[in-house]
Amino acid sequence: MKTIQPEELQAKLDAGETVHMIDVREADEVAAGKIPGAQHLPLGLVEFKHQDLDKTEEYVIICRSGGRSGKACAFLESQGFDVTNMSGGMLEWQGEVEL
Repeated sequence: MKTIQPEELQAKLDAGETVHMIDVREADEVAAGKIPGAQHLPLGLVEFKHQDLDKTEEYVIICRSGGRSGKACAFLESQGFDVTNMSGGMLEWQGEVEL
């Protein structure tokens, strides 16, 4: 499984790169703040909503600490998606958040 450090993701965003991000935390966690531009798709819905995602895109998967996003990555990889897990999750994120 590919991983990216929060600082690496921040550098990509700061450089103006288009990064497709999926936050798999629960709604109450996301309400406390998410990375601007991240799409919210709770882990429990990934199996049912993955067909709405574009297999030609690369996605960075985000959760609180990296565990749930790892599970989402494993599932999405098995379905043919190009995904990267953000190590450390939002606990390690030092960048901007949106409510």
